[in-house]
Amino acid sequence: GHAAGIVAVCVAVSVLLRRAHAAVATVVALAAMLEYLVVAFTPEWFPGPAAFAEFGRLVAGAGSQISTGVPPIASTPEILLLTTAGIGVVGLIVQLVAVVGQAPAAAGVPLLAVYAVPTALTGRLLPWWAVTGAAAGFALLLLTRRGARRQLPAGVLMTAVAVVVALLAGSLFTAVGTTGRFNSGNLSASGAIGLNPFTALRGQLTRGTPADLFEVSGLPQPQYMRALTLRDFAADRGFVATAPAPGVPIGDTDLPGGAPDGTQKATVAVDNVGFRDYWLPVYGTPQRVDGLSGNWSYDPVSGIAYSTRQREESSWTQTALLQQPTADDLRAATPAPGAVDVGYLNVAGVDPRVAALTADVTRGRTNAFDKAMAVVDYFTGPNSQFHYSLATAPGAGDDALVEFLTKGRTGYCEQFATAMAVMLRTTGVPTRVAVGFTGGTVDGDRRLITSSDAHAWVEVYFNNYGWTSFDPTPLSDGRTIVPNYVQQAHEQGGSDAEPATPQDTAPQDGDTPEPTAPQDQPPPPDQPQPTADSSSWWVVPLVALGGLLVLLALVAPALQRRRLRRRRLAATAAGGPDAAEQAWSEVLAESADRGVGVPVTDTVRAAARRLVEEHDLDEPARDGLRRLVTAVETARFAAGPAAGDGPTLSASLAAVRAGIAAGTPLGLRGRLLPASVLRRRSAAVPAPRTPAGV
Repeated sequence: GHAAGIVAVCVAVSVLLRRAHAAVATVVALAAMLEYLVVAFTPEWFPGPAAFAEFGRLVAGAGSQISTGVPPIASTPEILLLTTAGIGVVGLIVQLVAVVGQAPAAAGVPLLAVYAVPTALTGRLLPWWAVTGAAAGFALLLLTRRGARRQLPAGVLMTAVAVVVALLAGSLFTAVGTTGRFNSGNLSASGAIGLNPFTALRGQLTRGTPADLFEVSGLPQPQYMRALTLRDFAADRGFVATAPAPGVPIGDTDLPGGAPDGTQKATVAVDNVGFRDYWLPVYGTPQRVDGLSGNWSYDPVSGIAYSTRQREESSWTQTALLQQPTADDLRAATPAPGAVDVGYLNVAGVDPRVAALTADVTRGRTNAFDKAMAVVDYFTGPNSQFHYSLATAPGAGDDALVEFLTKGRTGYCEQFATAMAVMLRTTGVPTRVAVGFTGGTVDGDRRLITSSDAHAWVEVYFNNYGWTSFDPTPLSDGRTIVPNYVQQAHEQGGSDAEPATPQDTAPQDGDTPEPTAPQDQPPPPDQPQPTADSSSWWVVPLVALGGLLVLLALVAPALQRRRLRRRRLAATAAGGPDAAEQAWSEVLAESADRGVGVPVTDTVRAAARRLVEEHDLDEPARDGLRRLVTAVETARFAAGPAAGDGPTLSASLAAVRAGIAAGTPLGLRGRLLPASVLRRRSAAVPAPRTPAGV
């Protein structure tokens, strides 16, 4: 609705000011669109400091949502402001190119940008009407241009054929327009998880039809299938994938590393149905992997099996050590400083409010296991206010993690795994995020794992037991795997302290571990967010002014050429001593814009012969050119009455211009960058007027 509204404003202003100078109409259109944005997205009625301050707050919030969100993006006021303003600018550019510059074909370039974004991000093909609507709109621009009426039937037929061919091609080649066809780390066509694991994970979960990936046999109980782990946390991006450390080759020998305490050995057979990636999914702690055809390596520190290029193994057999510690075993695990990389404890850039919230959630817990269980219960317990959804709650410009924990409380496994891992790190517990698949569904004596089983969870390090899985995502579809130690903790009633609930976890004064932490607490969800600093209100108008100046610079030559043409045509029609010279100047300008210049040394008749040859003028144009030449020579050397015959000159000029246009069509460059303006030719200087009677 906002897109249609701002385009309607642009069109209305352009129609009302169609007789005004193009520069004036452009400035008025920009002002009108700015007024629309003010009324639609701020509580103000007119542009001013308060309105621009609100714009600043909305733009800042949109930046936060873009940096932390994945498609489909919620239609928040912040995102709507950006899209509405962007489409308004595109509409104005199309207006200038198609109407002012008279180059409707070039208007397809900015229109293509509007379609590029959803085509790159959508998880499925665009609907047929989007393709049809775009083609019809572009055809309308082409077929309604000046002088195209004769091409209307053929143009309509060609457009219809093109649309049918495009729709048929789209139905045959279904990969076009789907997530991952742009190399941005999303899903490949075969369902692989790419280098941007969470974006790819979201793509797996939102596929219209789940794709079968693995058939697994030999598992004694449901287990998480780990593809990769994430250690590095960036406050502005969350957990990010990095290259694994140089590992040991996977071959016919056992992999290094001892068996952690409390493990069970299992031999698991994996048949690959449709998975191709850099990562080889494994269970638990792999001791040996057989049956691989490619070159694979294993990094025991990160627990990742990987290759230097994407591979699709048909099947493999893994000897795995599956964790079987008890809740009491993990409670009794003593910390071992230096047992893991310090990167698994990094909380640089984390908002102090997260640490304060975690201190409340884990209050009374004295060991890493009970702290982990407290955080799990915070997200998944009976008193939890968190909800699992693929449509994440929109942000309001605050820290993304703080907003998720205190306001939104809605997300999918990425948000929950990231939140738990960071929260435990603030208490000194080493964590990492694992990305892979849940246990799938039982199919006879095998387990079927599909793309809808893609998942992220948390792994916590315990001395002597290694990395142990915890799942904070409140799934309700039965895909959650509950390890025996988690089940035992629930049966035992947890630790002595009661688990915190969202109602009593608001950070309190003095809870933040850092003395420099801000004391202002996040406002309750029902209170409005603070607005941006009004001292920055000038940023938006400054950017808008800069964009306007750039736009005017681009269209200035075309506007100047249009102004000169109007002035010359008016002077020719009015007649008078200067009418012939003005008509001749316009003829030379029309020729120069098409790449045919006339040297200043040419006489009027020599220039006319050059024009006839270069533009292959037809007979009506030649007749008009003869009359113009006669009028110019008369005006220069005789000052006779023919020089002031306005209607005759106008008709002759129109015939010559039509002949030049037919013989040498004007290209896009000639319209936007007319040579007659950029390289001003020195007009032939008329001879001095002689005294009457000489």
